[in-house]
Amino acid sequence: MLAVVVFALMLVTEPLLGQNVSEPNTVKELSSVALPPDLERVIRDYERAWRAGDAVALASLFSEDGFVLQSNRPPIRGRAAIQAAYDGQGGGPLRLRAFAFAAEDTVAYIIGGYGYGNKPSDTGKFTLTLRRAPGKPWLIYSDMDNQNAAPPHRGAPHTPSSPDSPPTQ
Repeated sequence: MLAVVVFALMLVTEPLLGQNVSEPNTVKELSSVALPPDLERVIRDYERAWRAGDAVALASLFSEDGFVLQSNRPPIRGRAAIQAAYDGQGGGPLRLRAFAFAAEDTVAYIIGGYGYGNKPSDTGKFTLTLRRAPGKPWLIYSDMDNQNAAPPHRGAPHTPSSPDSPPTQ
């Protein structure tokens, strides 16, 4: 009976163990693509504002109802909230580059990588979705980014022993 239980546990847990296999270090960095000038302006203005630590300038790159979607943080929506979120951030030598893009009439996107300073590889990746009124400059509708490094391993959440216990993470 014990052998059957052990075998059954192996069958159930084997697929889960396979999900934790780390990727080989042979992943090639994606090549950069040239952006049209009106899209290039967006990422260069973003770099300049970030380097200056200028939350007002950063927020001005977003539409009034835009989003910032950063790793390990709740979504931020609206230019005023974006400005408040960026206040105190920035000031580093941010470097942005594009992997892919598309643009039509009033909607566009840029997918790319980011890093800092002269480091040759990207620290993370981002997607920008952009909107504009006809004949107007592009504004960021959403900015989503995350780092390339794997997050630290987190164990299974602890179940509180009573309803009065605070949740643990």
